[in-house]
Amino acid sequence: MDTAIVLLIAYLLGSVPSGLWIGKIFYNKDIRESGSGNLGATNTFRVLGKNAGIAVTLMDILKGTAAVLLLQIPAFADSGIHPLTLGIVAVIGHMFPVFAKFRGGKAVATSGGVILGYSWPFFLVLIASFLIVLKLTKIVSLTSMVMGVIALIYAIINYIRTGDLYLLIVIIVLSAFIFYRHRANIGRIKAGTEPKVKWL
Repeated sequence: MDTAIVLLIAYLLGSVPSGLWIGKIFYNKDIRESGSGNLGATNTFRVLGKNAGIAVTLMDILKGTAAVLLLQIPAFADSGIHPLTLGIVAVIGHMFPVFAKFRGGKAVATSGGVILGYSWPFFLVLIASFLIVLKLTKIVSLTSMVMGVIALIYAIINYIRTGDLYLLIVIIVLSAFIFYRHRANIGRIKAGTEPKVKWL
């Protein structure tokens, strides 16, 4: 029973539609009706501006982190589940949120939050890499997919060093989510029509 409850909580945490709620509460605007129509941080930056975008990014990251840290709560400590499993469930909630008719974001920020909750040095590597690649390309979707590749390389090296196979498997799954959710962006990148950020 504890396992089912903690899995449900992880999903509900991931399902919190940060972009939708911030848009409606503070801007009286549904971001699903503008820009790409996506609920993630990138569309929030595009539709609502930098402050809202930063807020949504932080909230989406913390959803993943909170899910991983659920096992720190004594009631769930003996649930027999790996913390990264809760992270994957939270990312699924982010992509398919029950609070937003199962139309969610593209898994990037919440996946980062999962990594933050599990290994903050890994997270710092990804953040630094993200900022560098984004500065060079100015394309968030491309940068996000490059981060999936960098995360996979890091996880492979980490597995060789530490034997952490579960982290490697989870990174493969999260990277697959990111590439799948960006499949439309890939076509636009190839066509040269993918929007570039204007705030860098």
